[in-house]
Amino acid sequence: MFTRSALTATRALGVAKTGATRTAQRNASSQSSSGSSASWKDNALLGSSTAFAIGSVGWYYYQFGRPAHAMTPAEEGLHATAYPWEHEKLYKTFDHNSLRRGFQVYREVCSSCHSLSRIPYRTLVGNIMTNDEAKGLAEENEYDTEPNDEGETEKRPGKLSDYIPNPYKNDEAARAANNGALPPDLSLMVKARHGGCNYIFSLLTGYPEEPPAGAVVQSGLNFNPYFPGTGIAMARVLYDGLVEYDDGTKATTSQMAKDVVEFLNWSAEPEMDQRKRMGWKVMAVGGVLFALSIWVKRYKWVNIKTRRLLYDPPATAAKRPDNIQAGSRFRK
Repeated sequence: MFTRSALTATRALGVAKTGATRTAQRNASSQSSSGSSASWKDNALLGSSTAFAIGSVGWYYYQFGRPAHAMTPAEEGLHATAYPWEHEKLYKTFDHNSLRRGFQVYREVCSSCHSLSRIPYRTLVGNIMTNDEAKGLAEENEYDTEPNDEGETEKRPGKLSDYIPNPYKNDEAARAANNGALPPDLSLMVKARHGGCNYIFSLLTGYPEEPPAGAVVQSGLNFNPYFPGTGIAMARVLYDGLVEYDDGTKATTSQMAKDVVEFLNWSAEPEMDQRKRMGWKVMAVGGVLFALSIWVKRYKWVNIKTRRLLYDPPATAAKRPDNIQAGSRFRK
């Protein structure tokens, strides 16, 4: 009887084991097929998303990313040479002797056609000349006073608060004196032209003795390869020895161009030295505060960052042997 029961139990166990194995195989097969299908869909979705993203970036660059030019490279003129300007470096300031010489070149050469309408005489004090020199320069020009009770104005000597006067009364007079061309104001010229100092220096020193062969220059214009279209109404104005510097510097064409370009850069950015000084102060203070913030962060988080958590499981009771019944006495 006992043997028959054992055989029956063994058969039942074998049948159950075989059924479980077949079920597992069927499940694995179905999971493999569904997994392969899901993997193919995921790959297709990922590939299409990547292609769409790349296409979107390419379309955006084609529409908006490319540089837009108002003129062709031939119409833009020759690209200006990059020169190592000292005042453009982060730790350098304007050469005030060069600023003084550049202002002298402007007064004796450039001021006959070009204006500096945004520069008052007071900004020259401490940068280019002394207070008395600036006052004397301002008093050389006359300005209109405020209208009186009868609406009439009078002339008065200039003051430090006045702006450097325009060489012409209006734009029409300027055009009439320059064959229809309007000389631009030089206050912001360095910022208004692509290339800045390099462009203006190349333009002033780029006049050839004769136009190159094949160059077509319209009547009333002068050839300059750095000017857009290569035809400029302004003739060459700087020649060796044209200006006699007060400090004895030799007035070559390149020296005068360099000085007046640095002066024009100062006129466009008279606060550049103060901005650099303030920038270095901000960087110094910011560096100290950054180091302090790192120290405070490490000080505040050191207890949490260096904390070590250990798990101490509770002590379990001794396991009772299976052959000992409840209520019986048991000794270790």
